[in-house]
Amino acid sequence: LFIPFPQQSGLYEYKVFGGLADIPPKLCADVYMDLDFRKKWDQYVKELYEETHDGEKVIYWEVKYPFPLSNRDYVYIRECREMDVHGRKIWVVLAKSVAVPQCPEKPGIIRVKSYKQSLVIESDGKAGCKVYMYYFDNPGGMIPSWLVNWAAKSGVPAFLKDIQKACLNYSKST
Repeated sequence: LFIPFPQQSGLYEYKVFGGLADIPPKLCADVYMDLDFRKKWDQYVKELYEETHDGEKVIYWEVKYPFPLSNRDYVYIRECREMDVHGRKIWVVLAKSVAVPQCPEKPGIIRVKSYKQSLVIESDGKAGCKVYMYYFDNPGGMIPSWLVNWAAKSGVPAFLKDIQKACLNYSKST
């Protein structure tokens, strides 16, 4: 599901509702937060690491874009909290872009300066979990409509399948 960004910018906010059968919510949250493991299962990760700058954990993430487009990179902070809401365990992950002088822009890579994400994971009442994600970024440059359409129709559902497969393989590789 994609919703046009309100200021007529041509950008989209993405809202994803999905279910991952047979994936407990804590496992899904653990896999999502494990950056080293993500490098193994996410084919679009070129570079991904966490560093501490001025006492704050900051993540650097370079994403592979298809030729002839330039890769994009993100510098962001995120936090995961396990919450109890009326007896329901809910995992909430919040992330947003930050400007950090120690992470300057790199030549040939477009820095995504406007990024925010909210992720909520909870039990589906059985053996699996329900996932809600809100996502917005401004990828900069000229993104062709075919890529926007691919992201909305194929990329997001493929990501859910990839994370489900990663969850099933997580205990084997950790």
